[in-house]
Amino acid sequence: MSAASGAGLLALVAVALCVGCGGIKAPDLFVVERSGDVPGARLTMLVNEEGGVKCNGGAMLKLSDPALVQARAIQEELSGPASKHTSLPALAGSVLSYSLRDESGTVRFADNSAGQPKVFRNLALFMLQTAQQLCHLPM
Repeated sequence: MSAASGAGLLALVAVALCVGCGGIKAPDLFVVERSGDVPGARLTMLVNEEGGVKCNGGAMLKLSDPALVQARAIQEELSGPASKHTSLPALAGSVLSYSLRDESGTVRFADNSAGQPKVFRNLALFMLQTAQQLCHLPM
């Protein structure tokens, strides 16, 4: 092995060690803010590409593989509405409002907004299940 190839190998090992130590941050899939006037409504949830989840700025938690697949599907389905900055107004009696931001743009809607695509309801359910099961929040 030449000195140059030995140095190259050492550089690769150093990069691999740095990656393993958190030197590279996974990109975010999306950040969602949920609000409302009921107890426990306020929630900010960040989901990253590797399945990391933060609820209300807490510790990074890990989604199960099926939940990560679900989060990626939601993000993919939201790319169209987000790029159009879709905003659906709440109707009378709304309890929860949602605002999602991803690389495509933003969407805003309420739990009872008229004309919601199915993916909006899927996002609301994903947030509820993740908040309860992973973040141990009431809702």
